[in-house]
Amino acid sequence: MNATKEYINIHRLIKESDSKLLKRLPNFMIYLIKLIIRQNEINRILSAYADYEGVEFLSKIKDELNIKIEIEGMENLPEDGKCFFVANHPFGFVDGLVLTKTVVNKYGDFRAIGNEAFMLIPQLKSKIAAVNVFGKNPKQYILELEKVFAYNLPITHFPAGLVSRIKERKIEDRDWQKAFISKAIEHQRNVVPIFFYGQNSRLFYFIYVGRKLLRIKSNLELVLLPHEIFTKRNKTIKMKIGKPITYQTFDKSKTHFEWAQLVKEQVYNLNS
Repeated sequence: MNATKEYINIHRLIKESDSKLLKRLPNFMIYLIKLIIRQNEINRILSAYADYEGVEFLSKIKDELNIKIEIEGMENLPEDGKCFFVANHPFGFVDGLVLTKTVVNKYGDFRAIGNEAFMLIPQLKSKIAAVNVFGKNPKQYILELEKVFAYNLPITHFPAGLVSRIKERKIEDRDWQKAFISKAIEHQRNVVPIFFYGQNSRLFYFIYVGRKLLRIKSNLELVLLPHEIFTKRNKTIKMKIGKPITYQTFDKSKTHFEWAQLVKEQVYNLNS
């Protein structure tokens, strides 16, 4: 068995963050966060599967969490995998795990557009094109993204960028970013809409609502996302795959932003 390596260190990440609020947290609060997100358990799992990478690593994590997958609409996956596989983002990590696992089972390989936080997991670096969802992307990120768009491989993507929040008393993504529409047209990639059923824990949304009421701009609830991984242990994750949308659909009758919202609407309409 591999010795446990410290992949995740919440204390260091908080002290190095750009958030003035997080930097002011007392040590006992940081220790409490460490317990809530189960930092030691995450580091144990990452260490146990340190010798696996990409597709194999994701399979090991799925088995470790004993996650079962229930899929409706498998017949809608096209034979040509050069598509954007876009979905709503209710969970944070587990929906990404299930989405990529589904794509890999069909096509054998993938690339994912993901939060730069995943760069903390070396086993996934080769499969993820990182983006900064809170600010400007550095040049190296942009160059790597362009390479990924030009590949013939499937691309998995959560266009909201952030995990779903409470919106008008519903759990829903924020507006979808338009980049996947622009790149679908440019690289002639069809778009496959996918809907995930489910949501995160009440604690996640409680913290979100609380910090909004207190007018705190820092996304405090994001600290809980590692904790949300373990709330899905031994659960069945359900998803529904819709019919592909040809890139030729995205004509000049609407802006790319408007098309992105229409695709988002089509994804949520799968929840019927």
